[in-house]
Amino acid sequence: MSTDAEGDAGEAARSPFEERVQAREVMVRDQIERRGVQDPVVLQAMRRVPRHAFVSADQESRAYADHPLPIGRSQTISQPYIVGLMTEAVRPRPGDRILEIGAGCGYQTAVLLECGAVVYAIELEPELAALARRNLDALGYDKVYIRAGDGSGGWPEEAPFDGIFAAAAAPRLPEGLTDQLAPGGRMVLPIGTEPQTLTRFERTPDGIVSHDLGAVRFVPLRATRPPENPPDEEPSPP
Repeated sequence: MSTDAEGDAGEAARSPFEERVQAREVMVRDQIERRGVQDPVVLQAMRRVPRHAFVSADQESRAYADHPLPIGRSQTISQPYIVGLMTEAVRPRPGDRILEIGAGCGYQTAVLLECGAVVYAIELEPELAALARRNLDALGYDKVYIRAGDGSGGWPEEAPFDGIFAAAAAPRLPEGLTDQLAPGGRMVLPIGTEPQTLTRFERTPDGIVSHDLGAVRFVPLRATRPPENPPDEEPSPP
């Protein structure tokens, strides 16, 4: 017969992956699958990643709601459906090398990692880059390299990438990023100011082909030079 203290200790020892499992199932079923996201790899990744572990304590009860949430520095964690839509558009698979521009709190990064990708993530705000690293480390994720600084020019020294993912809107197609796509690679980012269009670009033998995915609203893609790259936030990729 266990005591209340033992029961409390057992509850405290639960992994975030074991918490709010039903909330994730409902989120995937009602917000993501019903809107047309069908990739089983993406759906399973979103069932797996504990979204509540990437928001502040006062936002945990709203983590699986159908809207974005603030994460600090005037940034947000994207609406679950948008995460699913963009991830499906990039189509990450095990071993793919994915460049993520705008890591935020690390939630999208974790979804990409759960799909089996190796992720190179850049975040302009050093505080958020550090937050993403802490969140991912706490959940045991590896195969991720986080850099604090300007992501508008990509990560050319690690190119080419099988996928490029940007959580900020560019006024037009950034040619410097398409140059970093591997043959057959896909890039997804919002294009425009008002309105913005979520757009998928794919490198084909005939050049870059684009496909509109719908209207969205993201913060603008910002650039600052030189980038800030704290050594403890930028492990050297192998």
